[in-house]
Amino acid sequence: MVDYRNVATPSGNVSIQLTAEEQAQLDIERADFASKSGERKLDIIRGLRSDRLKETDWMGFDDVTMPENIKIWRQSLRDIPQNYTTEEQYDVLLATVNKKLTHEIWSKPE
Repeated sequence: MVDYRNVATPSGNVSIQLTAEEQAQLDIERADFASKSGERKLDIIRGLRSDRLKETDWMGFDDVTMPENIKIWRQSLRDIPQNYTTEEQYDVLLATVNKKLTHEIWSKPE
């Protein structure tokens, strides 16, 4: 694949083919980015998990009795990093339909 960079000139932008050195650096950066895909997905999952846990943190106060189904759900959220360890599993957790997460783990029990 040949990559180009845009260079601004007085008459407008011009696309110039990357030098071999620039192309090699770009290839390294792309490979590094691709290799960290799983880490980025896990960071997103951790954020989603934290949001869900925060929604029910108030149920842990001394004057509130947390329902058993909420305790189980919260534990399953905390167990995500141990129970889902591959990028394919992360993709399942992050699957959406109409921008809504579809995996059952994200749904708070009633």
